[in-house]
Formats: sequence, structure tokens, C-alpha cells
Amino acid sequence: MPPLALLAGGLATRMRPLTEKVPKSMLEAAGEPFIAHQLRLFHREGISRVVLCVGYLWEMMADFVGDGSRFGLKVEYSIEHDKLLGTGGALKQALPLLGDEFLVHYGDSYLNIPFAPVVGAFRISRRLGLMTVYRNEDDFDASNVEFDGREIIAYSKRDRTSAMHHIDWGLGALKRDALSGWPDNKPFDLASVYERLVREGQLAAFEVHTRFYEIGSHAGLKDTDAFLRAGGASL
Repeated sequence: MPPLALLAGGLATRMRPLTEKVPKSMLEAAGEPFIAHQLRLFHREGISRVVLCVGYLWEMMADFVGDGSRFGLKVEYSIEHDKLLGTGGALKQALPLLGDEFLVHYGDSYLNIPFAPVVGAFRISRRLGLMTVYRNEDDFDASNVEFDGREIIAYSKRDRTSAMHHIDWGLGALKRDALSGWPDNKPFDLASVYERLVREGQLAAFEVHTRFYEIGSHAGLKDTDAFLRAGGASL
């Protein structure tokens, strides 16, 4: 399995006041920091290396996670020291640790599916990127993907249309070259990278039929806590 980049460097302003002194990944879910559940899931799915892309209060995550060995992983850190680089800029900075291909996972999501078929579909596609998509119908968040059952026709977090019934589910795969041409040490969003890949015909799709869980909102944290307490971590 390729290494996995976990995007966990944001300020988490939507989760204030809970995140005034604690990074979002360290919020408690089912009795322990949320990131612990994520790391166990990654190990379950055959991931051996995780690169934590961190910034805000990153030391708390590093103190808890360490080198990842107690989760059966090798964990390394790409740290935004002086300024936040956005999700795309954070990935660009982490490339020396990630290699030629890698998975991308949002730091506030719990995505309970087998990862191997996603990696397989990405490699078969021979494209620069792959996005997992879920038919959302504006249910868990605003839908932002137009998907025809095989291809992503359009993707945008800003310019949504009535044809967008799916959503970026939260697990992606990229080759290093997907970030070619994007600036070093400057902020940009992963969404912009995906938009460019769609325009260039370089973004494959993998449709998922399992809902995502997240801690990016207070309601989402409550749902995720209940899901994990009920034993939802098992497939």
C-alpha cells in the first residue's frame, strides 16, 4: 500500500470553543482522541506509513501519536511552522516524505471501507489522481460532484449546480506529478488541484456506497462518537 497523507493542520474554527486549546484531531470520540480511531483504521487497511500534515497545536498530536509504533504504523510529520499552507500547499510541502504516489485523507473524517480496491482502481486508471465519491443529495453536506456513473464531469466547492448529486467522500489518491506547477511554500487548496485534474481528464472516480463520518461540525462529532461507541469501527 502507498503511504497516506493525513491533512490535520487547520484551525478548526467551526469547532470552537472545543478547539481553542486542542487541535481538532485530538477531540475526544468514544473515549479517546479521534486520531487514534483513524490510525487504527489505517493499520487495519494495510497502511504502514502515515505522514501527518500538521500546523495548529501540532505538538499535542505529536505527543500523543509519537512515531506511530503503538498503532502498528510509521508516522512522520510535515509541519507548517510559519503560516498555514492550505490542504494543497500542505501536500506539496510533504512530497519529500510521500514519494511518487500516495493516499490523501482528511483529518476530520472516519472512512470505514476497504482501501485496497481504491488503490487498485487508481493504479488501473493510469491517471494523476482519484477521488472517492458518494451519492449525497445534499444530505451530510452540500453535494459538489457531477458524476455520470463512470466519470467525474464537474467538481467545485464554489460553483455548485443542480447536476451535482455526489460529494467528495474524503479519501483520494495522487501521483506526485498531480502537484507539478503548483507553488512551493504558498497556500492553495486541494480542491483547486482536483478541479484542474477534472479539466485535464486526469481525475478518476471510485464510487462509495457507505456514508462518511466526520468531526468537522458539532453535529458530526456527536454522530461519529455514537457510531464508534456502537462498534462501527469494524467492517
